[in-house]
Amino acid sequence: MRSSPNGTPSDRSLSDRSLPDDPPDLGHLLREGPFHLALRAALTARGLPLHRVQHRLAARGIKLGVTSLSYWQQGARRPRRPESLKAVRALEQILELPGGTLLRLLAAPDPAAPGTTGRPPARSYRALFSVGAAVESLLAGMELPADGGLHTVGHHERVRIGPAGELLGRESQHVVRAHRDGVDRYIAVHQGDPGCDPARIRVRADENCRTGRIRRDPGTELVVAELLFDARLRAGDTYVFGYGFEDGTAGRSNEYVRGFSYTGGQYVLQVRFDEAALPVRCRRFSRSGPDAPRGRLTDLNPSGPHRAVHLVEQGVRRGILGIGWDWE
Repeated sequence: MRSSPNGTPSDRSLSDRSLPDDPPDLGHLLREGPFHLALRAALTARGLPLHRVQHRLAARGIKLGVTSLSYWQQGARRPRRPESLKAVRALEQILELPGGTLLRLLAAPDPAAPGTTGRPPARSYRALFSVGAAVESLLAGMELPADGGLHTVGHHERVRIGPAGELLGRESQHVVRAHRDGVDRYIAVHQGDPGCDPARIRVRADENCRTGRIRRDPGTELVVAELLFDARLRAGDTYVFGYGFEDGTAGRSNEYVRGFSYTGGQYVLQVRFDEAALPVRCRRFSRSGPDAPRGRLTDLNPSGPHRAVHLVEQGVRRGILGIGWDWE
């Protein structure tokens, strides 16, 4: 089991077409960017809340969520897909901007892209898991930030193995810190064991969150769930939330692994076995990628009244951590 075409810029030069009561930096931002600040300044100058912008886009036959608009003006996400670029063209009209103004700014390098800040880039799902492309496909239509805007401070995960050796479910207690303003959700990824039925896997929002959109892919045993926070975080804010997946739809499980895109934070994994199905051997391990060999092998003992094993990683590194077990 595993948990986890650019628009063509306009050649038209930007005129000083700002209205007399526009903020003084609007013209500069429209000329120099970046895109998200220019969009935010234009929205402020026109006095249009996001829900009214959404309605005006809908009147033009363009469907775009308020969340996506919010991400665009925060710099958490840039419009890239053809339908998103169509929405940007419409925004230029709604916000009374010269044609091509915002599209031209999108042709500039993304200030949040890898290599433009001192923050190390995340490892993609493709680099972490063999089904990474499927995960990215499920996320593609959700207009979500590339990294979610969150760092993990601490994550305690409990996995339950049933009497037939099946993965019954898992619970997570998660502590995160926002590294930008406006973060209000987390994306949880669950991959069941071979033969599982994603349609029957249930997502639970246990503490300080609620379930949003859920995507399933039977071909890769994947479930991707959006967990919505009870508050919108500012940069530096911490947040505690709990969630889980109820599975039990596959056969015997042989390992549990989690991938990490970023370094830092503490991770605790506990696997508890039913007394009717105790493995003969358990070991913790790490891997640098889906096809890499297991390393840092350490034997774990599941004997005793609690029939559980665990690992603790104080400062996680990019890659994969897990516990595997043998039944005979």
